[in-house]
Amino acid sequence: MSVYRNAVWLVKGLQEYTRSGYEAAAKHFAPADLEVSLSGRSYVITGANSGLGKATAQEVANRGGTVHMVCRNQSRADAAKEEIVERSKNQNVHVHIVDMSNARQVWEFAQSFSQSSCLHVLINNAGCMVNERELTEDGLEKNFATNTLGTYILTTALIPALKKVEDPRVVTVSSGGMLTQKLNADDLQFEKGAFDGTAAYAQNKRQQVILTERWATQHKDIHFSSMHPGWADTPAVQTSMPSFHAKMQAKLRTEAMGADTVVWLAVSAAAAKQPSGLFFQDRKAVATHLPLASSRASAQEEEKLLAALDEFALKFKP
Repeated sequence: MSVYRNAVWLVKGLQEYTRSGYEAAAKHFAPADLEVSLSGRSYVITGANSGLGKATAQEVANRGGTVHMVCRNQSRADAAKEEIVERSKNQNVHVHIVDMSNARQVWEFAQSFSQSSCLHVLINNAGCMVNERELTEDGLEKNFATNTLGTYILTTALIPALKKVEDPRVVTVSSGGMLTQKLNADDLQFEKGAFDGTAAYAQNKRQQVILTERWATQHKDIHFSSMHPGWADTPAVQTSMPSFHAKMQAKLRTEAMGADTVVWLAVSAAAAKQPSGLFFQDRKAVATHLPLASSRASAQEEEKLLAALDEFALKFKP
């Protein structure tokens, strides 16, 4: 079945996820959707020093929003902030150094931020694709720790802060690669069989979509969404998927194209009118499973994922 999924996904990707796919979709975009002032609204954006995160931070800053860049590397974050401020003339851009693979750091940041700052929109963008099985200092597989557990802890820890404001939103940058995966709640850290970093990443992205759906049912006063940015030419793609990047470079989207739906979900009134919990691509809600792919998890499997994440989160809570 995975061979079928991969084949169907590749054909779909060549049609929809490329630069030409974006350009075709963009003909139907409403430009007025992004003609908004974000003054007085606060945005936490993880992985904001490069790629889609930086492009998103720039768009938010351009519209007057307060930007909180959650980044791992101080010098890269400072350089990105300087560029964002210079282009936007918006001084309300702040850097927070957090390693999203370090559960305790994520908890500590969320707790501190909730006490000192207001939050309207959380954008879960940070991610990694490590192609060799690598453990964090906490003994967790690094892709899982960053993409799934870090996202889970940050989101759940910031939900009380989000519930204090008007029009709160959570946008999680997933990937169309998740369409190739069925949730495997029995091996969250890829301890069984040969390790495949691309499959691990796609499995994490499937988990993010499931989390978004669950959060939407649990917290109806917050608008949750996940999205696929398409195949974009980002530093992460260049380093994690060099052969794919080399073959597809001419067809890849720009970072701004990849970030467009993130920004739309985070700022537009039109996005807030969409049902909570959906998965978006090019400003449209799309299916979370390929036809005949047998990739749907049972409610019991989803509950197993949530229980495991809750157990990990409590283990590392300060």
